[in-house]
Amino acid sequence: MKKTFVLSHPKIKYARLIDAAKSDAKKYVKRERNKHLPKDADYWDFDCKFGHTESEAKVIHLSDINKCIDEVEQLQLESFYLEILAKPATREFVPRDDEDEF
Repeated sequence: MKKTFVLSHPKIKYARLIDAAKSDAKKYVKRERNKHLPKDADYWDFDCKFGHTESEAKVIHLSDINKCIDEVEQLQLESFYLEILAKPATREFVPRDDEDEF
């Protein structure tokens, strides 16, 4: 999903547009996670970018999307750019040392 969310509408209040943007992001992530994984993958990973415009977009973590949208709400911006791209990924095994156990 690559989308610029416009936060101005003649009939819809600003707070509802913010809620709708959060909901769209959440629905997209849920929809992508429910897709069939390739055989060599363990889970869906997401590459996310967020910015006031597409050219200013910076890489963020998936869990920071709502925080960034809340920041937009505080700044009362007219629009923002959000990019969420799903990619299959595999977990990496990290061996434990015996010294770490209690």
